Amino acid sequence: MTRLWLGSLFLCVSVALAHADPGDPTGPQPKLPTEPLTIIGDDGKSHHFTVELPVTVQQQDTGEMFRTSIPPDAGMLFVWPQPEVSEMWMKNCPVPEDMVFINPDGTIAAIAEMTVPYSTATISSGVPVAATLELQGGITAADDISVGDRVIAKPFGGG
Repeated sequence: MTRLWLGSLFLCVSVALAHADPGDPTGPQPKLPTEPLTIIGDDGKSHHFTVELPVTVQQQDTGEMFRTSIPPDAGMLFVWPQPEVSEMWMKNCPVPEDMVFINPDGTIAAIAEMTVPYSTATISSGVPVAATLELQGGITAADDISVGDRVIAKPFGGG
């Protein structure tokens, strides 16, 4: 009887592990490799950030999930293989973010300010973009970062 019970337990655990979704994280991912990024406003003022670069599908899917803060000089830059309409959400994200959608030439195409924590509503660039930059919620207004400003970073030929 004990052997049958242990066998059943092993089968249940094996089935549960086989069906576990490794793509659905339960906590923040470790800090990713970083690069410098600068946004230059139309007034010539520079805003400097250090951004993490998620490159694998798993890293991109996890993004800023479960992180309880984003420093004002940090963020995460999602670079797309080719320009696409970027559609993001705030699932499992406990703090508001500003999402900056960047054209292939490095200019800002659109900004979604103060996104709603934990929301599964789609946040769209509305037009094809080369990248999406996630920053601390409210930083674009505080720093007067706006559509048309220039982003200087390696993916856009600078940095």
